[in-house]
Amino acid sequence: MEYRKLPHGKHGEKLSVLGLGMGGIQKCPDTEIEQVIRTAVANGINFFDLCAGGKNVYEPFGRAITGQRDKVFFQMHFGAVYNKNGEYGWSRDFKKVKETFEWELKMLGTDYADFGFLHCVDEDNDYDALVSAGIFDYIREMKEAGKVHYIGFSSHTPSVAERILDTGVVDMMMFSVNPAYDLEQGDAYGIGSTKERAALFRRCEAEGIGISVMKPFHGGKLLDGKTSPFGEAMSRYQCIQYALDRPGVLSVVPGVRNMKDLEALIGFAEAPAEERDYSMIGQFTPEAAMGNCVYCNHCQPCPAGIDVGLVNKYYDLALAGDAMAANHYEKLRVKADACIGCGHCDNRCPFHTAQSARMKEIAIYFAK
Repeated sequence: MEYRKLPHGKHGEKLSVLGLGMGGIQKCPDTEIEQVIRTAVANGINFFDLCAGGKNVYEPFGRAITGQRDKVFFQMHFGAVYNKNGEYGWSRDFKKVKETFEWELKMLGTDYADFGFLHCVDEDNDYDALVSAGIFDYIREMKEAGKVHYIGFSSHTPSVAERILDTGVVDMMMFSVNPAYDLEQGDAYGIGSTKERAALFRRCEAEGIGISVMKPFHGGKLLDGKTSPFGEAMSRYQCIQYALDRPGVLSVVPGVRNMKDLEALIGFAEAPAEERDYSMIGQFTPEAAMGNCVYCNHCQPCPAGIDVGLVNKYYDLALAGDAMAANHYEKLRVKADACIGCGHCDNRCPFHTAQSARMKEIAIYFAK
């Protein structure tokens, strides 16, 4: 399992690139829920999102992490609540949100949440309501008290996400990332243009805001050629790798409904590169997104030894204002100026990026 460091982490926290969402597991018996969590942890998964799982998920989850709380990290959403039947809902009522958080900690057998999230902030009035109700201040108070270690939020909307990032107090963002959304071929949740979404992800990496990914399979639609907006099915591994290649992404958090779903995911860590290669989406990319490197490295191997995707990524991040990008670039063993102009990358790029010309551009930029 690969792990990525939380940029704002105070203790060197590292999250597994494959996480798990609990949003669909509530119909399982307690014993299976507990087994899923234990099996996930045993396979190196240490990151979980507890939102929408239903009230019956928390107690077995708590039992599963007993004695290994220090091995796992989870997101808890301030605004996700449960009715008397245990069914998930959402609220902006301060008292209800506070009571839910305290109940969740008790059921989980812990005294803190790794990440306290503003829940489902898709519109400006969602954010305004959370602020006016005192919920945002409450999360900050919980962080001061040590009951929340890091602050985050979940959203589908780039403009709203940018507004929350402007507060300067956020450490993590949960966002919907998949090819359908990023290439403007998704549904009502695929909000924002290709450029707006790319700019948001680059800002997150530049400012050290980690991204956890929801909806990596487009609600399962990408996994079936009949429902995929591309008319062709992608695999789970392709979707996961696509999301992991976006700037700022630390962990992809697909939902699981049972042990069978978990078993379909845990092979990702050992899957060969060809099983993760998602370059097939290049044939479906809209004209507005053509010519842009998406860091997929389908152009590899470079005859000169250049990591073309990484070179492009550092360049884009530098242009986005990441002060550390140039430093990361300088540490590369082979830089853009090693390009021999053979055209290998140009011919292989599924997104029709003129990589050899771009290498010259990047070499000049960093030389300055």
